[in-house]
Amino acid sequence: MPAPIETPAKTTALDAVAHEIRTGHRFLLTTHEGPDGDALGSLLATHHLLEQLGKDSVMFLPAKEFPLPVEYRFLPLTDVFHEAPADVVDRTLIFLDCGNRDRMPEPFLHRDGARIINVDHHHDNTHFGAVNLVDVEASCTAEIVWRLAKVLGATITPDIAAALYVGLITDTGKFMYENTDATAHLMAAELIEAGVSVDDIYRRLYERVPMEKMKLLARSLEKLERYDGGVLALTYISQEDYEETGSTEHLTEGIIDHVRALEGVRVAAIVRDKPGGRWARKVSLRSSDGAVDVSAIAREHGGGGHRRAAGFGTDLEYPELVEFLRERVAAQLG
Repeated sequence: MPAPIETPAKTTALDAVAHEIRTGHRFLLTTHEGPDGDALGSLLATHHLLEQLGKDSVMFLPAKEFPLPVEYRFLPLTDVFHEAPADVVDRTLIFLDCGNRDRMPEPFLHRDGARIINVDHHHDNTHFGAVNLVDVEASCTAEIVWRLAKVLGATITPDIAAALYVGLITDTGKFMYENTDATAHLMAAELIEAGVSVDDIYRRLYERVPMEKMKLLARSLEKLERYDGGVLALTYISQEDYEETGSTEHLTEGIIDHVRALEGVRVAAIVRDKPGGRWARKVSLRSSDGAVDVSAIAREHGGGGHRRAAGFGTDLEYPELVEFLRERVAAQLG
């Protein structure tokens, strides 16, 4: 199987991270809050990779992230720490798929003197690590972990392959987004050769939908609104919607794809209540054709992401958010 071509800059960054892993002994792995398939798949694959190399690796996600979105509950993440391990000061921190440290706000992750490795593919990454492996041309962070495994001479086991495939298929939109290139397909082929069951992972991700989620989806589409000639389409999922459909915020994954599919939409948005969260509401944004950089909009409220997929948290009320989004979309479209 042909290996992806590496530029000198990419090779240097890969080698630097590989050196940190080879010479290190204890690691703590984490990712951004509200983790998606790429975040979780990269986290789990890196954990298996480090264990294969004989390293002491622990994964960390706050307890508030559980239960995970229903799509990802099949991933074997029962060993994830919800609090800092006692020896955290002696561990190298590896942030995966995390554009900036504020996307994982736990205090112990922000301590002075922490040794941080930053592995990511977001174009707005702040390069907050002591060592930064940020490749904006990669289809997903899982692709970077796949490359790292090659540099380290690791074996892509069935468990590592499955975790990487989850990251790949979700961040490329089942190989339909513009970040899907030849390398993404080469990676998929190699992971399948390593033991991935394409049918099983697809069904687990996309075909085991609870009735409560179907009801929430129906409610969301009923409340769909279009603005400015249909350029902006959005819907609002309130606390009452959760209660009346018997669902939770963890069942909102993927709903925005239905909004983006509406004919004529340039930017799709979902505003959803976050009971008990840092912010009153979370906003997810998608740009259908890339004409609007939604990550630039998200950064105004401390969020981030990709040009065509981003999000942020806010305490603004829904009407204020609608006006904010209309203004920012119009400004970019001219």
